[in-house]
Amino acid sequence: MARKKVGPPTAALTAQRAARLYKLLTLLGDGPQSRRLLLTRLKLDVRGFYRDLETLRGFSIDVAPGFDTRYTLTGSVDDALAKLPFPDPGLNVRDALQLCNGSSPAHRRLKQRVSAFLQNGTGPKPR
Repeated sequence: MARKKVGPPTAALTAQRAARLYKLLTLLGDGPQSRRLLLTRLKLDVRGFYRDLETLRGFSIDVAPGFDTRYTLTGSVDDALAKLPFPDPGLNVRDALQLCNGSSPAHRRLKQRVSAFLQNGTGPKPR
């Protein structure tokens, strides 16, 4: 039986999964991380971890296993965040963070939504 070609995920990410992927990317942005540490910090089992890695690959975000059982983000965190979709259509995480910096009521509402999304993340928070 032929294997399916893996492409970009077709369904939108849930807010919970997108936040977990954000946290994974920010952890990897700090440098190579062991699988054990990532599983603990993300509160995932091995199967869920590999599903998340496959999802990231579907968004053209590469996480490479190292020779010493550590995982490394290929490329910069900023580039990866630009590829990671925000749960709202048409936005990526980097765009959402930039949009939060305004002072209008719409900016404040977006800032609240992004803050709720990132509450479990370890990266930069909206100002």
